[in-house]
Formats: sequence, structure tokens, C-alpha cells
Amino acid sequence: MKIQNLLLGFVAAVLTLSASAQQPIVIKFSHVVAADTPKGKASEFFAKKAAELTKNKVKVEVYANSSLYKDKEEMEALQLGAVQMLAPSLAKFGPLGAKEFEVFDFPYIFDDTADLHKITQGAIGASILAKLEPKGIKGLAFWDNGFKSFSANTPIKTPADLKGKKLRIQSSKVLEEQIRSVGGLPQVMAFSEVYQALQTGVVDGTENPISNFETQKMYEVQKHLSLTNHGYLGYAVIVNKKFWEGLPADVRGQLEQAMKEATVYANKIAQEENDNSLEKVKKSGKTTIYTPSKEEKMAFKKAMAPTHSKMADRVGKDLLQSIYKETGFDPNTI
Repeated sequence: MKIQNLLLGFVAAVLTLSASAQQPIVIKFSHVVAADTPKGKASEFFAKKAAELTKNKVKVEVYANSSLYKDKEEMEALQLGAVQMLAPSLAKFGPLGAKEFEVFDFPYIFDDTADLHKITQGAIGASILAKLEPKGIKGLAFWDNGFKSFSANTPIKTPADLKGKKLRIQSSKVLEEQIRSVGGLPQVMAFSEVYQALQTGVVDGTENPISNFETQKMYEVQKHLSLTNHGYLGYAVIVNKKFWEGLPADVRGQLEQAMKEATVYANKIAQEENDNSLEKVKKSGKTTIYTPSKEEKMAFKKAMAPTHSKMADRVGKDLLQSIYKETGFDPNTI
């Protein structure tokens, strides 16, 4: 009887282990924007591709719109392992101590996505992501959103039109200096709080890619949008380093492939989504959209150019120069 009981216990233990082994590895992927933004759609694409390539060994749970963690909390949650994956905007890493990421905040440093991708998809981008590893974070990829435009409740045709305006920005010393360069008053604020702040007049305006402006319905509380395209907004897809390195090698390789495919998808749809959002804002009839002339855009470039020299030490002069060399940008010729 004892032997029979032992055998039954052994069989039960084997069945329990077998059932446990069949449980998928869960990756909680949190982000702060709407599900129908470029980042939101790319996150869902990655989740689907991860399940497909790992044959359902991995289940990626995507939490949009700060539904799991507020944007002020999510980085700490990642480092503690409470959430495994994030895709924060690049400005989020400066306060973490990785100031090099703020180089993406420099105004007009990229003429277009071709210039941008020379950096994000090359050796310079890889070296910037590597700065996160001592902080327990593994950088997997850069995802595009788009180029930012200014909004307010009064027309924006020249830098002078922003003078004295309280403008919401992300937490970035470079962005603070950029706003001061046009006479504005930088207001650091969580993304989830922006709509209400605009609605109540706590801030006068903001800067966003059009997809964020439209999906967060900022057109309801901003009368004017000027297509200045003065700065880039993108994301770094990151993962808890200990968690990532603890994955089976074959699973990690499959997830890396899923991320490569998701990155191609994310960058492909970014411009398309911003174009579609611009049409939706136009159709709303609530926001007047202005396209600056070549001369007006140059006035913004000239006004913001001093940001480059003033903030060079912040991100590292060598890094800044290496990007200038890749893109051909020279703030001294503006």
C-alpha cells in the first residue's frame, strides 16, 4: 500500500509539473497612449507575433492608456519586475540618468525619418540603448511616432506667438530650453493629465505628433495647431534585464525576431497614422490647422538653434557631433 501511495504521489507530481510547464510565460507590456496610436498598434502586433513565433509559449498582455501604471510609476515598476516591458518616450530616460536619450529632443536635428533612422537603426542608436543596462534595463528597439507640432488657443505663425505661453512638455532639460528659446514657459506634466490641463487652462498649449493630438482629443480643447514639425517623438521598447536574460535562449531568440518585425511595422505605420489623424482633426472643424511657410519655418529654426549649443554638454558633445556627421545637420548654418 505504501508503494502504491508513493507511486500515486509521484504520478500526481509529474502531472502537476507537466501542467505547470505548459503554462505560457506572461509578459506584461504597459504603455501610456491610446490603443489606436502607432505605439498602441505596434504593441498589439508584437503580442500577436510573439504568440505565433513561440507557438503560444509566451503570452504578451498589452495595457494601453496607463491602465496598469501611470507614466510616473511605470519605470520603477519595470525595474522592480512588476511589469516586464514598456515603450516609454525617449524623454523619460533623462531623469533616469541616461541623459544621452535627450539628444532626440533637440529641435530640428532630423530633417526627416531617413535621417532619423540613420541613428535609431545604426551603431549610435545601439550605443544609446546600451546605457540602460547598468540600470537593470535592456533596450530592444526604437519605435517612431512622428514629428511634433505646437498647439494653443491662439494662432501660431511665428516664435513670438508662443511668448509667455505655458506649454506642456515631457520631463527633459533639452525640451525646457527649447521652449524658453521661443519665449514660452515650459510645464512638465504627465501625458495622462494633459487634456484636463488644457481644458481648464492650467497650460495654454503643448507639442505633439498629430496622432497623439487626435487620439487624446486635444482638438476639443485647442483652437489652433501649427505644423512646425520642430522635434521628434519616439519610443524605446525596453524590458526588465533580469527577466529577459532568464528566458530560455530559444524563446528569447523568437521574441527578438518578433520585435524586429514589430519595429518594421511600427515605423511603417507611424507616418500613415499621423496623416490619418490630421485628416480627422480637419474634419472635426474644431481646430484651425496652419502650415508655416518656408520663411516662417526658418524663423522657428533660428529661434531654437541656441538650444543645441546650450544643451550640448547635457547629452555629450561627442554624441551630438556624431549625429551631426551622420545627418548632415549644422546648427551654425541656420
